[in-house]
Amino acid sequence: MNYWLIKSEPFVFSYDKLVADGKSMWDGVRNYQARNNLRAMREGDLALFYHSNEGLAVVGVAQIIAEAYPDPTADSGDWSAVDVAPYRKLNQPVPLALIKATPELQDIGLVRNPRLSVMPLSSEAFSKILELGQTDI
Repeated sequence: MNYWLIKSEPFVFSYDKLVADGKSMWDGVRNYQARNNLRAMREGDLALFYHSNEGLAVVGVAQIIAEAYPDPTADSGDWSAVDVAPYRKLNQPVPLALIKATPELQDIGLVRNPRLSVMPLSSEAFSKILELGQTDI
């Protein structure tokens, strides 16, 4: 299994909206590195769901339920989307400030390259963020 972190502005698409909808297409990615990360996702992989711009916290876990396919929202170019479903809301949101203050998380993309919207995580980093969120899966 691979682990990921996906980012969304909560006023555009929140974790609660994903829960209400039951599943969603993760589309609109227009960065080549993030697109390549989408293409590396496999069905069953887990992704931490991070609220960007407002909230600035990891709030839940999503599961990849369909692997990469052409993004139907792209007018041109070679872009991809995946389908995600809610897996588990964190018992406690994990704010960016706490992530940045945690020595074990200094090398994750959210700290090193915060503009990237889809990024891989090591199993250790994934587990540490779950621990900070007081959540077992």
